[in-house]
Amino acid sequence: MNNEVKNAINALRVLSVDQVEAANSGHPGMPMGAAPVIYELYANHMQHVPSRPDWKNRDRFVLSAGHGSALLYSLLHLYGYGELSVEDLKAFRQLDAKTPGHPEYGHTVGVEATTGPLGAGMAMAVGMAMAEKHLAARFNKPGYEIVDHHTFVMGGDGCLMEGISSEAFSLAGTLGLNKLIVLYDSNNITIEGKTDIAFTEDVSKRMEAFGFQVLHVDDANDIEAVGKAIESAKADTTRPSFIEIKSVIGYGAPAVEGNPAAHGAALGAENVAAMRKNLGWPSDVPFEVGADVYAHYKAIADENMKGFDEWSILFDRYAKAYPEEAALWQEAHRPITMADLPEDFFDLGTESAATRALGGKMIQKVKDVVPLMVGGSADLAPSNKSFMDGAGVFSKDTPEGRNIHYGVRELAMTAIANGMLLHGGLRTFAATFFVFSDYIKPMARLSSLMEIPQIFVLTHDSIGVGEDGPTHEPIEQLSMLRAMPNFNVFRPADATETAYGWALALTSQKTPTALVLSRQGLPYLTKSGEGALRGAYVLSDSEKEVPDGILLASGSEVGLAMDAQKVLREAGEDVRVVSVPCMDLFEQQDAAYKEAVLPPAVTKRISIEAGATLPWGRYVGLAGKSIGIDTFGASAPASALFKRFGLTVDNVVATYRSL
Repeated sequence: MNNEVKNAINALRVLSVDQVEAANSGHPGMPMGAAPVIYELYANHMQHVPSRPDWKNRDRFVLSAGHGSALLYSLLHLYGYGELSVEDLKAFRQLDAKTPGHPEYGHTVGVEATTGPLGAGMAMAVGMAMAEKHLAARFNKPGYEIVDHHTFVMGGDGCLMEGISSEAFSLAGTLGLNKLIVLYDSNNITIEGKTDIAFTEDVSKRMEAFGFQVLHVDDANDIEAVGKAIESAKADTTRPSFIEIKSVIGYGAPAVEGNPAAHGAALGAENVAAMRKNLGWPSDVPFEVGADVYAHYKAIADENMKGFDEWSILFDRYAKAYPEEAALWQEAHRPITMADLPEDFFDLGTESAATRALGGKMIQKVKDVVPLMVGGSADLAPSNKSFMDGAGVFSKDTPEGRNIHYGVRELAMTAIANGMLLHGGLRTFAATFFVFSDYIKPMARLSSLMEIPQIFVLTHDSIGVGEDGPTHEPIEQLSMLRAMPNFNVFRPADATETAYGWALALTSQKTPTALVLSRQGLPYLTKSGEGALRGAYVLSDSEKEVPDGILLASGSEVGLAMDAQKVLREAGEDVRVVSVPCMDLFEQQDAAYKEAVLPPAVTKRISIEAGATLPWGRYVGLAGKSIGIDTFGASAPASALFKRFGLTVDNVVATYRSL
């Protein structure tokens, strides 16, 4: 290693430590140990161009060990990504800075995914590698490999302890994702101490069992060995690769090297001074890096520009040779609008059916309207009605297939779907039973945080599951997902609302959508469901100018509200029925619309929903009542359960009269 490279690596270490010191908060140890690895990767093995951060054929890098964000920011700064300045580094972890505590997608140029929850980045990288493999199979032609890049992900012991990484890597091995390369920063340290207090397995054997090529580097500072391992990984055309690289946490600071103390706290002035001296760093001034170091990184970036120019020429030739494919490529990289949806998209007929069955019919439409839609279920496609007929299955041998068999892996499924969406060029959905949204929730939260329009198909939405019992009957899940910022929970009442729910999901640009669908059959109710796109609307109005009362409901309970309206009207009480498929959308409407749907003068209000009553208070007010379920369910036929929990016309009428 010559002095020029040594200084370039040490610049990463010093800038990372200086960021943590300036904030008096952060994680310096991992950046100090792993700096040579990320340097070697970006300098000699990655296809990346700082001035073209959105290049479609760039290699992707995900820092799954997101606590080491200072290392990534130092690298992006030195390469000139997004004009990330020294001042931005000095503002590390401060309000509105480009350098938040953990990497955030869409916030800092060059960050490919929001990472923080350990292991999440590992699974999202699997999704990116799947996207590359699928798009290559769909678009590449002999002599025109316009999709040809790798996905790299770096994580540590914590990432490999989290179950999500095992879920994702098991699938990656099964699918033979040979362009996925995992860099394991193995320093044997976590917050509580050495890893052997809780983590003694042979990780390499586990990865071999998953179907990975496993490689070892004994010293992270040996960048020649690191480089050879990366090239060996690239050379394997049948398996993903896992490179275990032994590093020393806090490398360069003698007092804390190899010590848990280096993990999550500033080193302090004395240790920083000792580190600079030990590394032979020429300056004692924080954030001061020589012009020669910047010139070194710029030369690499300039050289990489040749790869982008060559690809651009190749794509222009491809577009002339294959104009239809090129047009589809461009189409796949732009948002979907309502104008893109054909007129018959919203026509599901007037049949009475379970909304999961109606959702299945919509998926058959969606697959044709959005030819780059891929998706799958966590081993529940027959129940979720989520299999796209005639679209093939994504497998090791048929990566052009659009249906994904995720296996029983809800958590990884969601992260992988996020990774595919982040990669670009695809739209995605993930499906499971609604009660298992408990398993998808952490990664659905990242969908919301990253502002990516992930689609969730969540069926068997209530005690209508019946005989499967409380473990399979969602109660609090609607409230849980509704509480999440930037997340649309859409529970349709019938065919028309189901179609509009899918329209909402497809045309969303920054907000994930959960389509919450019933197992049991529901009546056809609505001639027009456009109001559903406003979250709540008057489905059946009172004949009076001011209604006597209002019944609000979502999903399967809207039909119940309609039946109760008839009984009340016959008894002289003329009430309005409001369908509320999506509270999140309704809250975005202006005050005039909300008051038109729910006139403040009408205080006799009842909400009806087969779930927790918690979210309905803001709509029924102190004078109203909520009919719902605030206990766990039971095992019995659905009809018996709806009667047990008061979801009947008689109870709705009695409750209204009690107001």
